[in-house]
Amino acid sequence: MKSLFPSFFMGGFECSTHRRFDGKRLDLIASSLHDTCAQQDYERLLSVGITTARDGVRWTVIESSPGQFDWSSFLPMLRAARKAGICVIWDLLHFGWPDHVDVFSPDFAKRLGRFAAEFIRVVTHETDDIPFIAPVNEISFLSYAGGDAGFFNPFAHGRGNEMKVQLVKGCIAAIEEIRQVCPQARIVHPDPMINISADPYKPQDRLVAEGHRQSMFMAWDMISGRLRPELGGRLEYLDIIGINYYIQNQWIHNGHVLVPSHPYYLPVRYMLREVWERYQRPLFIAETGIEGPVRPNWLRYICQEVRGAIALGVPMEGLCLYPIVDHAGWEDDRYCPNGLWGYSNENGVRPIDAGLAQELRSQQNIFLQLSNEPQRAAELVTAGGPIGSFDFLDRAATEMETTADRSREGLLQTDK
Repeated sequence: MKSLFPSFFMGGFECSTHRRFDGKRLDLIASSLHDTCAQQDYERLLSVGITTARDGVRWTVIESSPGQFDWSSFLPMLRAARKAGICVIWDLLHFGWPDHVDVFSPDFAKRLGRFAAEFIRVVTHETDDIPFIAPVNEISFLSYAGGDAGFFNPFAHGRGNEMKVQLVKGCIAAIEEIRQVCPQARIVHPDPMINISADPYKPQDRLVAEGHRQSMFMAWDMISGRLRPELGGRLEYLDIIGINYYIQNQWIHNGHVLVPSHPYYLPVRYMLREVWERYQRPLFIAETGIEGPVRPNWLRYICQEVRGAIALGVPMEGLCLYPIVDHAGWEDDRYCPNGLWGYSNENGVRPIDAGLAQELRSQQNIFLQLSNEPQRAAELVTAGGPIGSFDFLDRAATEMETTADRSREGLLQTDK
């Protein structure tokens, strides 16, 4: 079982740059000190056997004035990754765009395409390595959060499908610009994988819930030309699919999150199989993680589900711990203990979470066995021991739902 990437396990650096409802511009790369600690952070990945990362190219910083591109924030990170020997999947739009760009404008796709063209010229000037690029992170979530629910920029309601089309058009424009310069570039499309169930006492919600669940495929379908072919999508544009999966990704329609022990909670392996059977494209877990002391339990659970998918015939390419370092929360800057490493001190030293590090080593060893003996996939599904009581994960799911709701509502009320 040879992975598409240099290492099966990856580390992802939170790189959101969107503007909050209260007007504050986020820059998670800067606030987590990853910009100044990039060399040390990449070397930390090497110390735990990880040679693949997800990271961000901050459009908001690089093109602060229209048509003027300053790559001084990006080049040190690119060069640090090369020096450390880390293969990076670079996100071009991770929730944020410059203030002078309007996501609903007819020229949005052209603007993102221009940025992508400038980016790929810089990268190919610096290295001959095949680049991995994610033009737009989480098109489906961003169009919901910013176009329908109104808690992400541009804080719209009832324009989710319109925003999704705009983001897809921008993504396609970026792909075309990138491949004109570097035809061998690999394109990654990360989006959440979700499951939505109807309340059993509301059977009339079944079709609506299923329609919402099916919406997770819309962006990938548009990019591949299966849906809305007039947008310019093509099958070859859907190169690599990144699955972003968290404990909150299953819920009851118009209700609460589905906890892992709930009978309606769908095992992740079957969700992965559905995506694979639909697209037959390289597939990997592009984001997964959780807050607090249950981090090792969650990693064990996800790894067992990934091996379960492999046993079902799904050729999984990797798994990204996301985020790999702790960061401040989007809505209220609260401390989010969800990484393998914590906040950096003034010397660039980050404390490591010993429990998660130990679980990572254990899972790396199991996947190494699977790589050497792929015929043992079914046998190795539950290797590493039981997950432990689902009570811990159930409680974590409920707590995270409550924390997210409280943070978001507090920010919106404060702004009012």
